[in-house]
Amino acid sequence: MTANLQFGLSDEQLKTREIPFKPDLFAGQTVVISGGGGGIGRATAWMFGRLGANVAICGRDPHKLDETARPMREAGLTVESYVCNIRAIEEVEALFRHVADRFGGFDSLINSAGGQYPQPAIDFTPKGWNAVIETNLTGTWYMMQTAARHWRDQGRPGSIVNVVTVVDRGMPGIAHSCAARAGVIALSKTVAVEWAPFHIRTNCIAPGAIDTAGQKVYSEEARQRSARSNPMMRFGDAFDIADAAIYFAGPSGNFITGETLIVDGGGVLWGEFWVSDKPDYFNVG
Repeated sequence: MTANLQFGLSDEQLKTREIPFKPDLFAGQTVVISGGGGGIGRATAWMFGRLGANVAICGRDPHKLDETARPMREAGLTVESYVCNIRAIEEVEALFRHVADRFGGFDSLINSAGGQYPQPAIDFTPKGWNAVIETNLTGTWYMMQTAARHWRDQGRPGSIVNVVTVVDRGMPGIAHSCAARAGVIALSKTVAVEWAPFHIRTNCIAPGAIDTAGQKVYSEEARQRSARSNPMMRFGDAFDIADAAIYFAGPSGNFITGETLIVDGGGVLWGEFWVSDKPDYFNVG
């Protein structure tokens, strides 16, 4: 079986895909989405926008942000984009000030920014390790803490949804990202308790093999193997993750905090998941 990858969703798919939620679900609310120029962040931005939310997306690449924001505006949705390096706390703090000034505050934070590259862990350099940890763990934490402080100081509730990955059995080939994402899951569980008095909920979504542009960093062999890493024998798409974010951030998630929802087509029940080339050592007859 060969996987037919699109490497993401088209603007037409994002605009017309049927949404299983009422159209005004987030009317009057504002959501901040990191990594808004990426596949999952882009789909999530469209989903919230089509459900009535004011959307604030951020990322490091202004071109990618514009590719998300421009067609959303053309479709009549309310969206603002902000260039922000989430690894820099001063930029994160400025981001939330800008969003609060523009929309009067915000109600939900979706952390979908992140990135990694496949490499055997034994070959990681200090620079490579730090780059992944600082983006996927430290940057996510800066976003979480800054948003939480805003909600605490304003006396308003909030919802944080962190997009992580399935770390239950480790992830050979991207150990640095696995370590960072496991840290985010542990953070989320901890602050779910600490921040409950502030009426702040914190949850995670753990995607499995998802068809986005991020798949391009992997070899064709690894991509084809990923498509067979679950009993459904296919990739999910970014809408599958966006739907889960809506579930957590909306009224359906009002009594849920500290949880991780795995969206992987049953992959944790299935076989191996190698995102890098599988060593011959494991190719037994």
